[in-house]
Amino acid sequence: GVKEYKLTYYTPEYETKDTDILAAFRVTPQPGVPPEEAGAAVAAESSTGTWTTVWTDGLTSLDRYKGRCYHIEPVPGEADQYICYVAYPLDLFEEGSVTNMFTSIVGNVFGFKALRALRLEDLRIPPAYIKTFQGPPHGIQVERDKLNKYGRPLLGCTIKPKLGLSAKNYG
Repeated sequence: GVKEYKLTYYTPEYETKDTDILAAFRVTPQPGVPPEEAGAAVAAESSTGTWTTVWTDGLTSLDRYKGRCYHIEPVPGEADQYICYVAYPLDLFEEGSVTNMFTSIVGNVFGFKALRALRLEDLRIPPAYIKTFQGPPHGIQVERDKLNKYGRPLLGCTIKPKLGLSAKNYG
């Protein structure tokens, strides 16, 4: 059956570790969804959670891999907005892969129905994980020289109008 995320993923007693990836999300829950459930849903959906019980739950230790919403505070001056703090264990991520980390943390969670709005406000990546990133074989200046593009950001992604960027300005 359907289960509440806060039963497993809202852990206010959790003490963060130096090796945790820490994320701060600005969350606006749908009407009737408590902030604890919304924060837990973000932690679950961006790590190991699913909305129903599945037989594979018993194959691995959920505690070793799950994200945990460990603190929630209201956003001053904003009705029904909260900062939800989520800790992710490094075991959840592939070493040296920025893509894997961001796909997990900011993948499909932004379309989650329990949330009216969601924004990643801050991310702390522990030095132990950063050291696994090899980095590019050369610096940004070489890339800019190859592209002959200076004085603006370089994006390696698909820009879609639904993200709020106009074709006139960015086409």
